[in-house]
Amino acid sequence: MSPTPLPPVPYHASALRPSWPALPAALRAAIADRLGAPVVTARVAGAGFTRGFAAVLATADGGRAFVKAASAVEQPHLVDSYAREAAILDRLPAGLPAPRPRWTRYEAGWFVLCTDAVDGHTPRLPWAPAELDATLTGYAEIAAALADPPAGLAALGLPDLADLARSDILWWEEVAAGREPPPALPEPVRGRLPELVALESRLPGYAAGATGLTHGDLRVDNILIDADGRAWFCDWTWACHGPAWFDLAGLLLTAYASGLDADRIFAAHPVAAGAPPDALDATLAALAGYFLTGASAAPPTASPHLPAHQLWSGEQALDWLAHRQGWR
Repeated sequence: MSPTPLPPVPYHASALRPSWPALPAALRAAIADRLGAPVVTARVAGAGFTRGFAAVLATADGGRAFVKAASAVEQPHLVDSYAREAAILDRLPAGLPAPRPRWTRYEAGWFVLCTDAVDGHTPRLPWAPAELDATLTGYAEIAAALADPPAGLAALGLPDLADLARSDILWWEEVAAGREPPPALPEPVRGRLPELVALESRLPGYAAGATGLTHGDLRVDNILIDADGRAWFCDWTWACHGPAWFDLAGLLLTAYASGLDADRIFAAHPVAAGAPPDALDATLAALAGYFLTGASAAPPTASPHLPAHQLWSGEQALDWLAHRQGWR
């Protein structure tokens, strides 16, 4: 096995979203009214794996805003996600590199979330050292601020990663029990199912009891690098109570695929301090199972590029784990 430097679909072009003119006229009029001026341009976001509307809107008076919108009839799961994200963003500590919320609105059967627009680009792959450093620094800042979450955030009753891991990530256990079809595995990993089950089963215990909050979905498509080189962290829908090193491991799949020393980067990051010695291995095993089994069952409401992304991500997690375990 050897890592593939680039995913089959670039992270900045992974979404399939409606255009601004495709939205209902009443919805467009309501958004423009709330923004205070007619919308003159709409730059649709290319990153992400949903079919929800998301774009930077520029208005006739020179204003700019980032707007997400989803239909309550066709995309109720996205409506719930955007509403949850709005509540989280509104309660994040001030000063963090995350978009600030402006307003929400329900109009014409659609839910709308408006935030400040971040003028930036999705990190380039293979990772540029300066952009990876900025991302790692920014995440350290976020993790430190959320190690003791503000009361408002805690009051939202966000889920625990340990519970999510038990219900959503123990996929090798499902494969071993015959409840999930086994994904195709490369030669060095065939016959390693018992080890994969044992490793992933440790994750819930390692995550249990974490009081801090983690982003929960830290991927390249949820990061923007601005003109000053600062990293901004977007899409907070899946924030949960858990160890920040879980997010770091997921983020570094792309660093591993870029040919970087991901082991060293993980160990040197502040959020890895105090992590169990095999926390990274447990996380990689769980992520590999999650992505590889999910690649064959992507929901029709997701981007058509999601299965390819999941397959690639699962392969990187498995390759990295195999390298660390000496299976190759």
